[in-house]
Amino acid sequence: MDAGHSSKIKNLLFFLLLALIPLKSFADENPTAEYQEGEFKAGDMILHHVGDSHEWHFATIGHTHLTLPLPVILYSPERGLDVFSSSRFHNETQTYGDYRLDEHDHIVSLSGAKFYDFSITRNVASLFLSALLLIIIFFSVAGAYKKNNGRAPRGLQSFFEPIILFVRDDIAKPNIGSKYQRYMPYLLTVFFFIWFNNLLGLMPGGANLTGNIAVTLVLALITLLIVLFSSNKYYWQHIFATPGVPVWLLPIMIPVELIGIITKPFSLMVRLFANITAGHIIILSLFSLIFIAKSIAVGPVIVAFALFMNILELLVAILQAYVFTMLSALYIGSAVEEHEHHGDLGIEHDSVHPDHH
Repeated sequence: MDAGHSSKIKNLLFFLLLALIPLKSFADENPTAEYQEGEFKAGDMILHHVGDSHEWHFATIGHTHLTLPLPVILYSPERGLDVFSSSRFHNETQTYGDYRLDEHDHIVSLSGAKFYDFSITRNVASLFLSALLLIIIFFSVAGAYKKNNGRAPRGLQSFFEPIILFVRDDIAKPNIGSKYQRYMPYLLTVFFFIWFNNLLGLMPGGANLTGNIAVTLVLALITLLIVLFSSNKYYWQHIFATPGVPVWLLPIMIPVELIGIITKPFSLMVRLFANITAGHIIILSLFSLIFIAKSIAVGPVIVAFALFMNILELLVAILQAYVFTMLSALYIGSAVEEHEHHGDLGIEHDSVHPDHH
């Protein structure tokens, strides 16, 4: 590694530490579409809040935005690595060097040169924050278990223990069976990751991480990979030679079963994405009605509805975490389930552990 690349890496590490600290307040010289021509545009405001961004926006007072600039990390085969703050784009032309920030908050090259965007966007920063929060909380809970061994739980341990037991006894055991312990780390991780990020997204200035389809896609793909790599011969036999199904029906059944393998994680992805995004859009739409009506008289009614929706979203936050985890456990259970077949009748039943006889 030459001195130039070493210097760029050092600058990158320093910038990552520095860029996440300051909270910047500045007047927008190029007002967004929400305020252009003196009109409030609800659609632009809603899309801005539910979408990703190269800055973390907390509040707007007039044309002054309270934002946290995030690091822009671009790599071009011609120019090499470029690292700078997203605040560099806040000028009349929304450009910095050869790069411009378009109306959809995407970075484009003015010269058309090929580049790769590794920027720390708002969703990425929120992902790091939630991961750090999970590590701190559960290392603390694990330490409490070691310290309070054999004694009543205290503090965070007493709050999270019933939830952990619920995931184990009501999700993992019934759906996976005797092999549930092998999959408990994943089920607990995905449950708390989704729940925490759903709650963080409801906070003022929070990022819509679980409402990002790329995030839900990755979670669904992880579940799919676990199912495929955990599957036994009975799982594939059910797909390619379903017991009790006539041979002439197999050319129809096999494609249907193979499609089912893909549609299960697809449903996981879409369900979480759609429910969380819809909740944010409804709440923001309710508040937008105050500005569309241009009357403070409707304020109390709309605030009451928005408060009700916020309370409902708190329920949806944990409900969606439960549904995703439960369905993941169900799909894993179908892949590891053992069967015994009797004769040519195509009758099958779950194998029973010897201790149960």
